[in-house]
Amino acid sequence: MTARRRDGLLRQRDFRLLWAGETTSRFGSNITGVAMPLVAVVTLDASTFWVSALAAAAWLPWLFLGLPAGAWVDRLPRRPLMVACNVASLVLLLSVPAAAWLDVLTMTQLLLVALLTGVANVFFSIAYRVYVPFVVPREHLTEANAKLQGSESAAQLAGLGGGGALAGAFGAVAGLVANAATFLIATLCLLGIRAREPVPERPERPQALRKDVTEGLRHTVRDPYLRVLTTYGTVTNLLLTGYQAILTVFLVRELHVGEAMVGWLLAGSSVGGLLGAVVATPVARRLGTARGMLLCKFATAPFGLLIPLAEPGWRVVLLPVGGAVLALGVVSANVIQGAFRQQYCPPQLLGRITASVSVANFGAIPVGSLLGGALGGTLGLRPALWLLTAGLAVSSVLLLAGPLRNRRDLPTEPPTEPPAGEPPARPAEQGGGAPVPADPTEPADRRTLRHAVPEQG
Repeated sequence: MTARRRDGLLRQRDFRLLWAGETTSRFGSNITGVAMPLVAVVTLDASTFWVSALAAAAWLPWLFLGLPAGAWVDRLPRRPLMVACNVASLVLLLSVPAAAWLDVLTMTQLLLVALLTGVANVFFSIAYRVYVPFVVPREHLTEANAKLQGSESAAQLAGLGGGGALAGAFGAVAGLVANAATFLIATLCLLGIRAREPVPERPERPQALRKDVTEGLRHTVRDPYLRVLTTYGTVTNLLLTGYQAILTVFLVRELHVGEAMVGWLLAGSSVGGLLGAVVATPVARRLGTARGMLLCKFATAPFGLLIPLAEPGWRVVLLPVGGAVLALGVVSANVIQGAFRQQYCPPQLLGRITASVSVANFGAIPVGSLLGGALGGTLGLRPALWLLTAGLAVSSVLLLAGPLRNRRDLPTEPPTEPPAGEPPARPAEQGGGAPVPADPTEPADRRTLRHAVPEQG
């Protein structure tokens, strides 16, 4: 216990900088999550469809750039790439308040800013996940993922609430100025990190980008664990972002909530995210990583049905309560998965596998946003919310389609051979390879991946 306190992550300067920079950036991004749709609804009087299109634009680049971006990340130094992405996002976000103050802001500019910051986010997100293992020692990856998830939930709570407060006090565009400032802080934190990542190896005869992309995609599709988690993440992202894309419109136009209160009601969901980050590790230690993840998902998904039950008056509280329980399940499962991919995947393929999973997961987000807008426009906002949250309530059964249902824990070592379509035999039965640790409390048994579902879920 003494050694752990002495060598803990909070005493490691590089991790503190990485943690502080990412938390600050997430805080700003969540301010924008409130401010951008409010600019569209209040300042530009946009329709439900255009508000959902704005949400879709930020995620659309994953569909077109995600796979090649993973191959590029595996070839490039990650920190300079992350710095460049932050600086580009800063400049793009500042263009919106500048245009608003000059009275030339249009919906076209909002969509372009969302699209281009989405491009920067594609490269940053992949590079960030590959960069973490270079800053954080292997034995601390689980602790790092739990801290990052917890602080992101806290940033979401403060950012969404702060975004609504800023919009109410100074106007919606003020939130975009605040987000630009957080990108500056995050960039300075990255530049202060002393750890030097190794230069990515360059083969004597580099293979074509298409072959690199195909290699990562093939590994993801053939691996039974990555395949089922990716499929589940894609479906849930479609449904989560479908209802989230129309929540602001639902709050303003059906529940008659003021601008400042919108942010706080959306932020209420983040309380569940904070709890999820706290309970994930004890649940995984007690039940096992695979069983713990299944419990987190099955026990929380039906609570999303509280969201369409919200009404003006005291029943408006049902919306943040339902969202909070959903967030508890999402974040706890994300923590349980957090270092899984960082440890389980072959290091030389990590960027490409991350990109393959992210393209499927995040590529569903613009489709889900447009789906939410289309359903809200044709069926009405409340019926659309019923349909999408009912889908979430039953989506967890997809996790039973793979080997997770038969395991206590997720595997903790990269496969020694390209996986076939069937679950690999237990290491004890294979007679070789690295054994799964026998002690379920060992940190290696709790390795998991961050973010198969949207942060705001």
